[in-house]
Amino acid sequence: MNSAPILEQGESGLRIGGDWTLAHYAELRRRLAGLAPVGSESPVDLEGLQNLDTAGAALLVELLGAQRLAQLDRLAPSLAAERKALLQTVAAAMAADGQAPSTPRPSALVEVLERIGVAVVGLWRQTLALLGFIGLTLQSMLAILLRPGRWRVTSLVAHLEQSGLDAVPIVALLTFLVGAVVAFLGATILSDFGATLYTVNLVAFSFLREFGVLLTAILMAGRTASAFTAQIGSMKANEEIDAIRTLGLSPIELLVLPRVFAMLIALPMLTFIAMLSGMLGGAVVCALALDISPAMYLSLLQQNIELRHFLVGMGKAPLFAFLIAVIGCLEGFKVTGSAQSVGERTTSSVVQSIFVVILLDAIAALFLMEVGW
Repeated sequence: MNSAPILEQGESGLRIGGDWTLAHYAELRRRLAGLAPVGSESPVDLEGLQNLDTAGAALLVELLGAQRLAQLDRLAPSLAAERKALLQTVAAAMAADGQAPSTPRPSALVEVLERIGVAVVGLWRQTLALLGFIGLTLQSMLAILLRPGRWRVTSLVAHLEQSGLDAVPIVALLTFLVGAVVAFLGATILSDFGATLYTVNLVAFSFLREFGVLLTAILMAGRTASAFTAQIGSMKANEEIDAIRTLGLSPIELLVLPRVFAMLIALPMLTFIAMLSGMLGGAVVCALALDISPAMYLSLLQQNIELRHFLVGMGKAPLFAFLIAVIGCLEGFKVTGSAQSVGERTTSSVVQSIFVVILLDAIAALFLMEVGW
């Protein structure tokens, strides 16, 4: 049977009784607000306390203090054991919450080292995930190469158009302008030594070996890898990939392989276009600023530039294409389901692709220089 809460303050001390439960919480809170402060030595009578829950116990802890309630055996010897246990438990919890230990702030050096450690661990995990995804992709490629019935030609052609054909104008324009800039800078420096003819060699070497494939790969990393991540990430957020698995289909075979094959075809073609456009830009500058006619330009190319330089540049294209496509698809599968995650993974795929492309290009350049190529 419920009874009204009792909270009386008189000359003989504070008398507490009745039900101190959630049902009377609002009333008790108002009465406590108008109560005079209770001193640590003021007598308190808890013998009339009947029903009690955590809400009422919290109010009693606020009123009497956790230290005073720790002496319930002396304060209210006849109080029921379960009420004593509840009051002491709530008092201990509130005391511990109010006295949370403050952790000392680490030094700046420790924070820097901690950030470096977290970054290294994150890089190691990303590397392992990328290597595992590369292995899974290669396994799926080998599984369907000898089974033409499982080739998804329509998807391949669609991605080839988006990744290759639609990228021709921007790749050609960018490399043409860069070729013109390289030729102009080379002519400016070489003219001091009376060696302006070697501007042709400079443009040809730079675009056949490095700039053609590198600029194309960076453009494709920013343009196509981000598109792959956004497409697959949106499907992941909408649970379409789960639906694909439910239907018994492989997301790798359905989503990844057409994009990888499209990049393997498109990037070498775009690299070839970039080489031609870059050397064309150099030819324009040579014709306008150095009085080197197009016929003479082509003759110098034929005499001085070996085929191996072209093969070096074209040999990098399939490797870059494979890595850009795989990174873009992998980051798409990492999307967790929100629009923010899609944006973060899209940014990550672009950064990773450009970093890997430049790193491998630098390693390849050093290696080929050592072996005399």
